[in-house]
Amino acid sequence: SIGAPVIFMSQQKAEVGIGLVNYSASDIQKIKGLKSKEIKNCLGHKPFDEVIHRDNLTITVELND
Repeated sequence: SIGAPVIFMSQQKAEVGIGLVNYSASDIQKIKGLKSKEIKNCLGHKPFDEVIHRDNLTITVELND
């Protein structure tokens, strides 16, 4: 649900961080991979440009290049 804390992971399935989401899980599935400007056409509304805003996330591991 909106505002829920979620853990996000790398492509290798390692935990990277935690953040508060701006969209529901079903809406995230619909907009995944879209550019911000395409969200409104997909959902009919666009309250936010991002799923997790950087002010609402914490990186929990150090990433290596």
